[in-house]
Amino acid sequence: MTEKRPIKMLHDRILCEIDQESGERRSSGGIVIPATAAMGGRRLAWSQVVAVGPQARAIEAGDRVLFDPEDKAEVEVHGEVYVVMRERDVHAVAADRLADESTGLYL
Repeated sequence: MTEKRPIKMLHDRILCEIDQESGERRSSGGIVIPATAAMGGRRLAWSQVVAVGPQARAIEAGDRVLFDPEDKAEVEVHGEVYVVMRERDVHAVAADRLADESTGLYL
């Protein structure tokens, strides 16, 4: 596929860029923890939303979303890797527009 065509997400699907910083982590003491290090539980990841389907209600392009990387589907578009998921698979949304609501948390 060499020609570029517009992509429209359908239903409640969202298309996200994977955060590059979600690989390696640093402990509070400054020790580098590689992405391959095993953890006791499942680790959720943050991602930037690129496109949303017309039936997505709480998510808009530009939001950051928290999701389970184990439950993702990846797709490559023009050399870039994206994650495709349903809105119901998102655990949390972080966006400036939510400041009016009483969230209690700030990232």
